[in-house]
This record gives sequence, structure tokens and C-alpha cells, in this order.
Amino acid sequence: LAQGILAAACRVTVEQRREQQPKQEVMKSHTIIAIVALANAVGIHGAVLRAQRMAQEPNTACGKGFDNLVKGSQDYFATAAVELWTHPYHTMDNATFEQELQCWFANMCTSKCGDMPSQADSRKDDLTAKCKSTGHDWLKIWNLFSSDEIKWFKSSYPSEEMPEAKVAYLQAMETVKEINKKELLCLTLFTIDDECVKYNHIRLGDK
Repeated sequence: LAQGILAAACRVTVEQRREQQPKQEVMKSHTIIAIVALANAVGIHGAVLRAQRMAQEPNTACGKGFDNLVKGSQDYFATAAVELWTHPYHTMDNATFEQELQCWFANMCTSKCGDMPSQADSRKDDLTAKCKSTGHDWLKIWNLFSSDEIKWFKSSYPSEEMPEAKVAYLQAMETVKEINKKELLCLTLFTIDDECVKYNHIRLGDK
């Protein structure tokens, strides 16, 4: 008799566990769903806050803006865009990326090129020859940068990456830097060497 009572009690315990198990699984599922939903909500909220903050912050990537530069500086850019974009594959890129190039030029003019001193006397001839030649790549121009100019360019060119989104800020500016890297670097050094800028046209050296 005792064995029968014990067996019956065991069956009841097993059945109770079976009945409780689905309820526990449902509760676990609901808990997981709630946690995921909360995490998504926090992530979305953070993205919205970042977007709002970026929208509220003034856009200084283009300095005071190309249209606000004096006419002499605008004329300088127009001549530089013709003289430096001579590679057969890139002759139309100065028009394709005009806004982005004007943005960087305005940035340089507004910041006075980070107070980088002109090195026209020591490198203008070499710079002109290499920028006008199709036989020299962007590395030849990059090697003409001083260490201070490299630091300034890297910290000033408006194409910073956003770690959260893993995309480049001002993607168009990054595109120009990759596609027209040589021409962009030439424009940068000519602007510095022409005293950022004191003339209404680009001043080429002897080629």
C-alpha cells in the first residue's frame, strides 16, 4: 500500500512539472522578447539623439562657404580647377565634384590653411611638374607635404568616420578624396603656397 501511495505521488509530481514547464517556457520567451525590444528601443533612441545633435550643430565642414568667399578667391579656384584637372580620365571631375571641391577650398580659405607657411620658393616648380604630369601618382604629391601639413590635412579634411554607423561622414567628400586624390592634394598645396590665397589665379612654377 505504501508503495502504491508513493508511486501515485510521483505521478502527480511529474504531471505538475509537465504542466508548469510550458508556462515557464512562455514566461522565458516573453522575458527575452521584452529584453530585445528594450535594447532596440534604446538603440533607436540613441540614433535619434545623435541625428538630432548633428542637425543642431552648425556645419563648419565648408568653412564660411564658397559663396561667401571674396571674388578673387573664387576666381583662384576656377583657374586651379582647370590647371590641375588635366588627366584624361579626370578632366570632367572638376565639374562632377565641383561642390565638394569648393567646400574643401572654402574650408582652407576660412582657416587660412591652418596657418601653414608657403613653401613656394622651395617646391613650386617640382609641385607644378608633378601635378601637371600624368606620369606621377598621388604618392609623389603626398611626399611633398611637410609633417605639419600632413597632420593639418588629416585633422581638417571633412571626411571623419562615425564608429557607430561604420560609414564616412560627408561621404561625398571621402569619394572625392579617393577618386581625385592627386588633384585634391595638388589643390591643397597650391592653395598653401599661394598664401591661402592672395591671388586671383593659380600661380604655376616652371615645368
